[in-house]
Amino acid sequence: MKVFCGRANPTTGSVEWLEEDEHYDYHQEIARSSYADMLHDKDRNVKYYHGIQAAVSRVKDKGQKALVLDIGTGTGLLSMMAVTAGADFCYAIEVFKPMADAAVKIVEKNGFRDKIKVINKHSTEVTVGPDGDMPCRANILVTELFDTELIGEGALPSYEHAHRHLVQENCEAVPHRATVYAQLVESRRMWSWNKLFPIRIQTSLGEQVIVPPLELERCPGAPSVCDIQLNQVSPADFTVLSDVLPMFSVDFSKQVSSSAACHSRQFEPVASGRAQVVLSWWDIEMDPEGKIKCTMAPHWTQSDSEVLQWRDHWMQCVYFLPEEEPVVQGSALCLVAHHDDYCVWYSLQRTSPEKNSKVHQMRPVCDCQAHLLWNRPRFGEINDQSRTDQYVQALRTVLKPGSVCLCISDGSLLSVLAHHLGAEQVFTIESSAASHKLMKKIFKANQLEDKINIIEKRPELLKNADLEGKKVSLLLGEPFFTTSLLPHFNLLIKAEPQTQSHFGKGMFLLKGFSDAFNLAYRVVLIKDLWRIRSPCGECEGFDVHIMDDMIQRALDFRESKEAEPHPLWEYPCRSLSEPWQMLTFDFQQPVPQQPVRAEGSVKLRRPGRSHGAVLWMEYHLTPDYTVSTGLLEPAEDKGYCRWNPHCKQAVYFFSTTLGPREPPGGPRAVSYAVEFDPHTGDLTMEFRLTDTLD
Repeated sequence: MKVFCGRANPTTGSVEWLEEDEHYDYHQEIARSSYADMLHDKDRNVKYYHGIQAAVSRVKDKGQKALVLDIGTGTGLLSMMAVTAGADFCYAIEVFKPMADAAVKIVEKNGFRDKIKVINKHSTEVTVGPDGDMPCRANILVTELFDTELIGEGALPSYEHAHRHLVQENCEAVPHRATVYAQLVESRRMWSWNKLFPIRIQTSLGEQVIVPPLELERCPGAPSVCDIQLNQVSPADFTVLSDVLPMFSVDFSKQVSSSAACHSRQFEPVASGRAQVVLSWWDIEMDPEGKIKCTMAPHWTQSDSEVLQWRDHWMQCVYFLPEEEPVVQGSALCLVAHHDDYCVWYSLQRTSPEKNSKVHQMRPVCDCQAHLLWNRPRFGEINDQSRTDQYVQALRTVLKPGSVCLCISDGSLLSVLAHHLGAEQVFTIESSAASHKLMKKIFKANQLEDKINIIEKRPELLKNADLEGKKVSLLLGEPFFTTSLLPHFNLLIKAEPQTQSHFGKGMFLLKGFSDAFNLAYRVVLIKDLWRIRSPCGECEGFDVHIMDDMIQRALDFRESKEAEPHPLWEYPCRSLSEPWQMLTFDFQQPVPQQPVRAEGSVKLRRPGRSHGAVLWMEYHLTPDYTVSTGLLEPAEDKGYCRWNPHCKQAVYFFSTTLGPREPPGGPRAVSYAVEFDPHTGDLTMEFRLTDTLD
């Protein structure tokens, strides 16, 4: 049976209904899951195994049967560990049906069918009693319900329910305890991900400054956590203002509450500065004594940073204070961690809240529109003064007396640049209500309401009256649209054919349209990220090939020919080939009506295992100015790459790792075949290893 699925078309922004296989969502969920990453997390797996062994021993030492409740069992790994450790029986709860079905097969394959019962329910629906899912309460609670924020996957409500209904009082719990830590820092780089800085423009009339609206400056920002690989942030990008502070702990062996709470820690700043950002992480202790610990702490807090376990399913958190505040070294302050049942946020206070007083600070919610429109990398991109200078230089070369400019992007400031650089009239299309409201606020704060015209409609619906009967001489755009996940989604092909009637003769298109857009790629060795798509085979002695096969089938459904968005500045990699232009788009020519295809091959010039290919776009603003969403400079001699930190690159993982390169009789190469549909944004690729260039 086929089903209709809504899908955002990245080149139009509209939702289209496509016919898909009835299991399409399952395929997507499995293909993009973190199961492989978790199974490759040796530190996590070993610590859980040791903690489970210790918990089973403590129960057995009391002369009791060891009955285990495993919530969120996934592959059944932790349940199999428990039985191997001597547990009498395990109840493995898994709400996601394809995963529960796989767990049943994995448990049977490993010979534990008589000791493990997989229950395909949410844990809050599990019943206990003679006719229930479990005949009695368990005395060992094993879970892995955590995300980077610790509680973001609903750990607190699940624990709360389990203690009330599914496990015995004073049960053993693995993990036994979790502790959340925080460190206050000043960081212009990270602060630029949340606030709009003044933007300076050098014009013939002197310096002009685009100032942010007061409402944006006071806005607390987006409510979602910013989770990153904090170990990849340079120490030069932040100044530590406090010691590492343990903010709060949760004892999972006792009744847990999911009610909102706050936890205050008084501290003396170790340096003076401007408090802007809270860096946060957690650790879990698998035993009551705290001897078996798994930590997410960044490298600068650990004595032996050489043995750090890489993982992507648990990272570190960046929280933004509502407003930056000056702090003085040695002057006592209070950092307050607030949380509800799913989210954590922080505030800085001069005095400590009374222990029994209620703190009514609400979860941060954006009320300025900017954080609804611009994601955090986009904030950083807009605040990048060098990038702005590049656009200014490009605009200077193409603006002429009497220029009429049309800006087509989501919440772009190019319209303001064009005005300050002398355009006679500037129009900007803002097709969403959020971008329309935001741009009105920015224009008002800069006294530009009557100087830049906002058109609130889709580009293809543009009429002559919207442009006051004028012909556009300069079309502006940035490689950013809110519907875009991958670099090639930002082509905005939607605007070109429908709006031709509004363009004057000799119109110039600043966005690469005048020359070309290049879709470039490079074969890379990725230091760690490859693990998220790598088969596991065996995990701590248990056969999980069934899981590998299920992921591969899901990938073969569609994803095996598609790339994934990843911010590669967080994931070090080494180039094995030179950059290669797969496709070139000339937008002075009509948009092709049929998919564009290209084939070729690229030579591997450096030794190493070929984990995949990275794709990005290069936008030629003018013959002399190019903006890249990928490499910022040529790779160094050993191939190490520096990627644009404001963009996600498209990573195509090879189904089979190629290499290491040992050419037997000639240079090894990777051949490719690519097809791009300019009207749907679909880009499909195939790669294969060859001994010679095609």
